Amino acid sequence: MSPESPRLRLRLAAPLTRGLLLVLSLAAGAGAAGPAPAATPQAPAPSRVPAPRPVAELERSWRELEQQLRALDRILPPEALPASESPPAGFDTLRSAAAASGAGRRPLGLEEALALAFQANPSLLADRQEVAAAAADLQARLGRWWPRLSAVAGVAQQQEADTFSVPRGNGGIGLGPNFAAGGLRAANGQAVDGPFYVPSGGGGTLTTGTGQAGAGLEVDWALVDFARTPAIKAARERLRRARSSYASRLRELQLAVSEAYYQLQKADQLVRIREADLRNDITILAEVLDLQQAGLVPRLDELRRRAIEASNQERLVQALADQAVARRRLAVLLDLPAQAVPTAADPIRLQPRWPLDLDRSLLEAYRDNPELEAILATRDALARDRDATAAALLPRLSLFALAGGDLSRTDQWNIQGDCCGTAVIPSLTTASTDWSVGLTLRWLLFDGGSTAAEARVLARRADAEAHRWAARRNDIQLRLEQAFFQHEASLASLAAARRGVAASLEAFRDVKLRYRTGLASEVELSLTQDQLISSLVQRLSATVDVNLTYARLLRELLPMPRDPAGPVAPRLTLQPGS
Repeated sequence: MSPESPRLRLRLAAPLTRGLLLVLSLAAGAGAAGPAPAATPQAPAPSRVPAPRPVAELERSWRELEQQLRALDRILPPEALPASESPPAGFDTLRSAAAASGAGRRPLGLEEALALAFQANPSLLADRQEVAAAAADLQARLGRWWPRLSAVAGVAQQQEADTFSVPRGNGGIGLGPNFAAGGLRAANGQAVDGPFYVPSGGGGTLTTGTGQAGAGLEVDWALVDFARTPAIKAARERLRRARSSYASRLRELQLAVSEAYYQLQKADQLVRIREADLRNDITILAEVLDLQQAGLVPRLDELRRRAIEASNQERLVQALADQAVARRRLAVLLDLPAQAVPTAADPIRLQPRWPLDLDRSLLEAYRDNPELEAILATRDALARDRDATAAALLPRLSLFALAGGDLSRTDQWNIQGDCCGTAVIPSLTTASTDWSVGLTLRWLLFDGGSTAAEARVLARRADAEAHRWAARRNDIQLRLEQAFFQHEASLASLAAARRGVAASLEAFRDVKLRYRTGLASEVELSLTQDQLISSLVQRLSATVDVNLTYARLLRELLPMPRDPAGPVAPRLTLQPGS
């Protein structure tokens, strides 16, 4: 006999009982009336209601029915569970992804996931680099208070070829015997030309090469610079903006990781619900097949159960896909490698009711808000940049000083001609030192109005940031109010969903018992099962919505450090007054 035969006997008992009771009632009524006479038909007599049967006779009928069911159970062949239809495409892939194990599976708690995100998230690392860049820019601006000391050095090589001619010499200009023809006497008494005498019509050529090297120190110090102070203030404001943006990014990242984690918890639980629903469908389908093979239920019940089983299998496939997507979304936020599969190690825990009322939540959200501070810092930086640009129209006084030395060597060769040889030095080395100090005043008198126009551009951008601050403040208020009202609604929905689950579960147990005893139809069982699954999903959604709305409220008030070098501790709840 089949191992399902005891259950089969219970399932078959109620339908056959009702049938036998109906037959026995009709038989009792027929026996009391007697056989109908063969005379001419007369007016029908009024129907007679049979008297209630004794309890002992009813129990005897049940025992007879039990014997008949046992005999029928021995006749029916054992029926295995029906072979299900081939699973849809991708079902095995999703199953494999859901059952990821080994080195790729990485269970994470929410606090552990947040700590990992604060260390490895690429967007957060980019914001840390922006803060470092803003700090370096401020340091560069502060250096403008100090003089600039530069070392200057250089080498050069030059070569030129000269050709010259003398149409008129210098012998007739009366410069003395050194410049006259025959103006001097040699030791033997002969007249000789002066050493600097150049005859008319003479000429010559020579090549000159010069090598030079020099080195020195140069000092430039802006004594009066009206653009220096506003430029430094603008750099400070940009650093404040970068730090505020970093703190705001921390808030956004905590919210994103919390939402991804809660959605992963929901996806995991939804897969469990869908799997339990599908297992229950397969069990009921097997029972319907048993009853249909015994001829106790119509073929319509079997077809309906097969359709329900296929629909629930489709829901399970979608739940597995949502689970895989939720895992990848969390992995991207944590910057995990592609082969790592994060899983939710924490069970679903309900966050408490938000500890602040709406008005106090709004006041706390506006106080020390990094989003608003970043906009204010941007506005102030633009205002300081405007001052620095306008200062270009004011005078600038600088001190400069220079001291150094030069060394040069000049070589002349390839000397030809009939004059001027006494002025040629074949090789000459020259060494020199020099220094200088002074003041430079620079005052821009006219530039066509471009500097004033640039200052107006920065002023308009600063005004735009002021309006953007007001708009962002309204956005924060709307986000917080939406999260606050949704949080209250989620708590109310959760209370209703819990009552619905309790009632649906009790109804399902009752209708399943009634179905197995033949007092309820398969349609009632299906509707009650769908209602139970719907109630479970609603309770799950309401629970996750409570946590999600709490995380969104926390994002608006959670204090975060401005310094990237400081530690970041994940906080999942808000302590009033902290």
